[in-house]
Amino acid sequence: MADTEQRVIPALRMTDYERSKAFYVERVGFTVEWEHRFGPNMPVFMSLKRDGMEIYLTEHRGDCQVGGLVHFVIDDVTAWHAEFVAKGARVTDPPNNDLGFLNMTVTDPDGNQLRFMERVSKDAAHRES
Repeated sequence: MADTEQRVIPALRMTDYERSKAFYVERVGFTVEWEHRFGPNMPVFMSLKRDGMEIYLTEHRGDCQVGGLVHFVIDDVTAWHAEFVAKGARVTDPPNNDLGFLNMTVTDPDGNQLRFMERVSKDAAHRES
């Protein structure tokens, strides 16, 4: 297995399938990989992907609670921030330096936090702190 291959897939709870799907696809640029229901009108479990990063969203109450936090390591927080703002995503913590990362946080409609992080040199982090 390659070192760059994602080996853990976090799951976040969603309470409204249509609202969450629209947010993740239209506002933060994920693509739906697959969706599963055990039957008609049953809760959805789905996989979303962007730039090699995958997450699951689940409507199943027993899987997890709302209010999760997932960290995504990306190459350019500033560019992603501009994209998210242009698409109307709720950026709850704008780009800032913290412990060697330039990071920002976007909050989904259920209160789950998506933290996007870009590695910066320790010298740059100390200068900008």
